[in-house]
Amino acid sequence: MPSSAARFETLQCERPVSTRDGICHIDEDLRGQREADSQLKGYTFSQPFHLIVSYDWLILQSPAKPIFEGDPLVLRCQAWQDWPLAQVTFYRDGSALGPPGPNREFSIAVAKEADSGHYHCSGIFRSPGPGSTETASSVTITVQELFPAPVLRATPSAKPKEGGPVTLSCQTKLPLQRSATRLLFSFYKDGKTVRSTGLSSEFQILKASEAHSGSYWCEAATEDKQVWKQSSKLEIRVQGPSSSAASPTLNSASQKSAAPETTPKEPPKPVPPLSTPSSEDPGFSPPLQVPDPHLYHQMGALLKQLQDMRALLGHLVMELRNLSFHLKLETTKGPAKYE
Repeated sequence: MPSSAARFETLQCERPVSTRDGICHIDEDLRGQREADSQLKGYTFSQPFHLIVSYDWLILQSPAKPIFEGDPLVLRCQAWQDWPLAQVTFYRDGSALGPPGPNREFSIAVAKEADSGHYHCSGIFRSPGPGSTETASSVTITVQELFPAPVLRATPSAKPKEGGPVTLSCQTKLPLQRSATRLLFSFYKDGKTVRSTGLSSEFQILKASEAHSGSYWCEAATEDKQVWKQSSKLEIRVQGPSSSAASPTLNSASQKSAAPETTPKEPPKPVPPLSTPSSEDPGFSPPLQVPDPHLYHQMGALLKQLQDMRALLGHLVMELRNLSFHLKLETTKGPAKYE
């Protein structure tokens, strides 16, 4: 086999083994200890990787493992028999990533999906090389998504009843290769933090009230904060007591009126006149009435609008007064005279 620019790699098992007939076997004295850790008795297997042997003056070496968001990406422009290179240039999708220089490595500290593309390098061999510019074959680099943007969900509903519980869950998923990665979650409402960074992907409200209504979203991030993503906003509207609670009573009353009566009707008795309070009756107290909560809420909103209108009218009166004052001054001064 002719020599090549690729470096020779030593393939070895990660545990003490003996090689008989070209197969990795665990030593007999270690067999009992290893069997508990192995899915197949007597054998352990490493993760597979791809080995590419190139026959060229120049090659671009890239990581063998899959690259995910947040990983460092290091590319090396390797020459035949490690001969010295000058004017090394790295390219992505045909565009130079920087000016030529002596550095054989190109690195990205925190890789992103946008860094995916077709990479290659070029360089000039020094003596004893040919002295001309050589270009390596293109290598496809794919930066995979570490986890998708989270989705914020509300249980049991985004319109919970007042006084009831509601749970917000920030849902996303890690790939199998990075299932051990720990994610941190944060929750926000109307631009403010309602729960700071933590390992739990859930935020619980034990007793929902109108104050809990608002626009919520969550954030998922790696522990080093190199990769973080936000969810879309979710509107939470806590449902207060409504007039629908009185509907069963009304329905039952209508049903009673519609039902046939077995007893003869009696003529209606005259209604006694209502007594009005007076200063002569100090012991008078009006009957206690429970206002309709829905009507009470509407009256409060109407009162707030009236107050806003009153303030607006006040500002309008002040503006009119100022305008009238300025008009009087202009009239008093009269036209300017010039000599």
